[in-house]
Amino acid sequence: MSRGLRNRNPGNIRRSTTTYKGETTSRDPAFKTFESMAWGYRAMFVLLDTYKRRHGCDTLRQMIDRYAPPVENNTVAYINTVASRSHVAPDSRISTDNREVMVPIVSAMSFVENGVPAVAADVEAGWKLFIQYRP
Repeated sequence: MSRGLRNRNPGNIRRSTTTYKGETTSRDPAFKTFESMAWGYRAMFVLLDTYKRRHGCDTLRQMIDRYAPPVENNTVAYINTVASRSHVAPDSRISTDNREVMVPIVSAMSFVENGVPAVAADVEAGWKLFIQYRP
């Protein structure tokens, strides 16, 4: 099982001063841990929404450039994989409020991070938590 799945952190969100709803005390020295996969997916939706609102990232390419920077990732491959799996063009403008766009993007990002397809019910549950508990 991948580290992201073990931590119920399908986006492999790094430890930071930001605390997300559903976050638990992590024993992992580098990554956050969540109560459930749904809370982990919610954190991904929140983080991408924050990128848009606070940093002006409104395309898949801009979001992933920030999320998975080239200093530690093959960002081009990450973008291409997410674009292909989500059917969202890298440079098209996206709304983080659009379920039909964001659920496939986050599912595809989880695939890149963990090497296995996301469980659709978990991603949908994360989306519902995101909508219910907007930051």
